[in-house]
Amino acid sequence: MPAPRTRRPSIDDTMLAAAEVFARRSTCSRLPVGAVLARDGRVLSTGYNGAAAGVAHCQHGPDDPPCVAAVHAEANALLFAARHGVAAAGSTLYVTHAPCGGCAGLIINAGVVAVRYAQTFRTLDGVGRLVVAGVDVARIAYPGGPVRAETVR
Repeated sequence: MPAPRTRRPSIDDTMLAAAEVFARRSTCSRLPVGAVLARDGRVLSTGYNGAAAGVAHCQHGPDDPPCVAAVHAEANALLFAARHGVAAAGSTLYVTHAPCGGCAGLIINAGVVAVRYAQTFRTLDGVGRLVVAGVDVARIAYPGGPVRAETVR
């Protein structure tokens, strides 16, 4: 008798879980963020936040102001795709935290059609910008829990 099948995770759950794994690669000590760019259920590119390549990693204390040295996960995923000739147009971006306003502009201009995120961070200005531009945006619960939520201020 064959073993009973377990419930397969949805594409959204799978991609968001992958974004969480990439968040663990973050080189910014303030808040780990991961992103996965996908189309048709397949990964196109990934990114995580941290200092630019070849630059010292970000180190922050508990009372430090927000990091300005890190390149955001969304930007890194889009830039990696572009660097290797992979079009982001028509794709979905999965990210552990809601995009900021600056990243929202990059997402819109790259032609990303949908964004799925697990957690809010500071404000939802970026989400509002995406919605105004016609990007399909939804917050979805990550089945494994938040990414090191204790670091969120």
